[in-house]
Amino acid sequence: GINAEYGAIKSQIGAFLEGFYELISRETIGIFNELEMELLMCGLPDIDINDLRANTEYAGYTPDSPTITWFWQAVSKFDPEEKALLILFVTGTSKVPLEGFKSLMGMSGPQRFQIHKTYQNNRLPSAHTCFNQLDLPEYESYDKLENCLKLAIRECEGFGFG
Repeated sequence: GINAEYGAIKSQIGAFLEGFYELISRETIGIFNELEMELLMCGLPDIDINDLRANTEYAGYTPDSPTITWFWQAVSKFDPEEKALLILFVTGTSKVPLEGFKSLMGMSGPQRFQIHKTYQNNRLPSAHTCFNQLDLPEYESYDKLENCLKLAIRECEGFGFG
């Protein structure tokens, strides 16, 4: 079990942590959650929006729907941090699979990035990270979509339970 595996490497983990805490104190590191630590340690990923777009599935929308056109237009203008926040918001991690977005994994195995139409147009976009799913309202304008999307990825954490 896990306890037996931990016991086998306990001394190595202890040595690693001792060295790590010499560089960065427990108090300093304690202010970060695991997602922030990932970004601090790994840096911002290089996110290829064309690859993401090519490996996205839609429900209630088509690739040519005005809302989807606006979505990709907005995302293509995102800076690297905003792109990472979008991926984090929808998938639960800012990491890009080594083989690209075609290899994105979900709760039950391979699961493409998905954009689902939601009919509650007065809400922010929401996410189901277990399914790599963005629920995107059909906003009345590009500006409304862009503003709501940016607010959602900066202020919300999606729904981790899918």
